[in-house]
Amino acid sequence: MIVVAITGASGVIYGKRLLEVLKEKNIETAVVLTDPAKIILEYELNSTEEEIIDLATEFYPSKDLTTAINSGSFKFESMVIVPCTMKTLSAIANGYANNAVTRAADVALKERRKLVVVPRETPLRTVHLENMVQISREGGIILPAMPGFYHLPEKTEDLTDFVVGKILDVLGIENHLFQRWTGEMQ
Repeated sequence: MIVVAITGASGVIYGKRLLEVLKEKNIETAVVLTDPAKIILEYELNSTEEEIIDLATEFYPSKDLTTAINSGSFKFESMVIVPCTMKTLSAIANGYANNAVTRAADVALKERRKLVVVPRETPLRTVHLENMVQISREGGIILPAMPGFYHLPEKTEDLTDFVVGKILDVLGIENHLFQRWTGEMQ
């Protein structure tokens, strides 16, 4: 199972698309949506919480600290926080497990499971970078939402698929969401 957390940063399209691809691949997922993420879903994608929940195998409320994913005894393979707010990033880096997202991330790090954090913020303050370094030192993977352009994207979906494809690569999941660099110009 892969836990996908969507927090209230711009770029919720990445989380939704990741869930769509994982569902197409019949990979079990658990989704956690923060309250600000629900607002951003409506604003950026005209999408609802129910639409996101339907893409996942399981749903866990973000405010429930007793939920299964918050225990080291619950087996999940990896966790992706996409997009990840700087508030969430800071909480994870500093061990402040105050909701289901930050507690599950804490579990992933302490149990040495894969944690992929996709920050969506620019420009970055020094403290943001330091928090990313802290998570990286503990084994977390920082994968900023920075699409490439060498595959000559033609639409927003191409840029989204590039980032989602990179997330899948890090998770070890085969995908063909973007044209990979071959060392030759197209």
